[in-house]
Amino acid sequence: MKRLICALLCMAVMLTGICFAAAEEPDDEDIELSSEEEDEIRSLDEVDESMYVVTGKVYPEPTLKDFNKNSPAIYTGTLIGKYSIFSQMDVKSKRVVSNSGSSRQVDILYVGLQWLIVRTRENKIGYVKREWFSLDTIKPLDPVNTPPFNAQKHAYIATTASTCHVRKTMDPFQGSGDDGNNWVILKPGTTISIWQFYDGWAMVNYMRSYGYIDPSELTDLKPVSPTDEMLYPDCPIGAYTSYYKMIQIEQNINRIHNIKLGCQFISVVINPGEEFNANRLMGRYNASKGYKKAGVLVDGRTTAGYGGGTCQVSSTLYNVVVQLPKIRIIQRRAHGGNGASYLPIHCDAAVGNSELNQRWINEYPFPIRIEACSNDDGALCVQIYRAD
Repeated sequence: MKRLICALLCMAVMLTGICFAAAEEPDDEDIELSSEEEDEIRSLDEVDESMYVVTGKVYPEPTLKDFNKNSPAIYTGTLIGKYSIFSQMDVKSKRVVSNSGSSRQVDILYVGLQWLIVRTRENKIGYVKREWFSLDTIKPLDPVNTPPFNAQKHAYIATTASTCHVRKTMDPFQGSGDDGNNWVILKPGTTISIWQFYDGWAMVNYMRSYGYIDPSELTDLKPVSPTDEMLYPDCPIGAYTSYYKMIQIEQNINRIHNIKLGCQFISVVINPGEEFNANRLMGRYNASKGYKKAGVLVDGRTTAGYGGGTCQVSSTLYNVVVQLPKIRIIQRRAHGGNGASYLPIHCDAAVGNSELNQRWINEYPFPIRIEACSNDDGALCVQIYRAD
């Protein structure tokens, strides 16, 4: 009998060791790609700023003429490296306001999706690119009333009532189907957030530009609470939508699958004082978790890995929590290089290992509920609700 018990105990130890080894298998499985697949993956994350040059009626952002030496600054920040300050939004332009020395501090007067308007200590005003700043150096002049540099509060949520065209400009629709002036065409029943309404159009953030939606293509329009107090029952207190490409190649189809899976994993309730940990919820990033191989961005370089697309889920959530003052972010790191193409510079949150994770603590006196969804049509919406 004693021998039998010993044998059973030995088997139990062996099985435990096997299970432990399986749980500790590396997230990144070896993936061999053809040169064609590598090119396809790179094309999905390439930042092509020429795509944002459109012809037609667009939202009129402030220009240099709207500011002077007495204009109040919103933030201060330090330009990292030697960059010029331009008189027009074109890095190839020879119209330079000032040649920046190394680590030069400036006043930030306006924050755009790609360009900022800044003022030097010599009161010269011009344009600089977002990526020329280190986020750690950007400080608000009025910390109490100024949101974080990379926060953009979305004011409404809505559902697409029919086929919904996210337009590149506010020009009328020409003909039927795709007239070439759409960033993406969404399916009916897709939840999106809206930044604001302008001149009769619903404005959204499309990657590093704006998109415009005819309100007749939307239904169930509701405001997002500007504070942590609900405006109506089950009112979101924060929302953000990012967009992804709909190219029908295997790597991107897999990425869309991973995005939807990641949305399911992060749709949880976080109690007061509880920590949110993206890797704990979405990982391990391997096939056994249900992920497929797709492009992943590592140190500014795109490669293949299981779970490609989950960084966009994390990044979209980050753009919601950064709007909420009682969410204390304790870990977040952006992708290297030129950042993730689906969001402006400084607005992404990479995941994947102990160094790449999104962690924060709910310091509200009530639980919050994360609701993330994707309708497999190019839009990824994350909302946060009070759950009390």
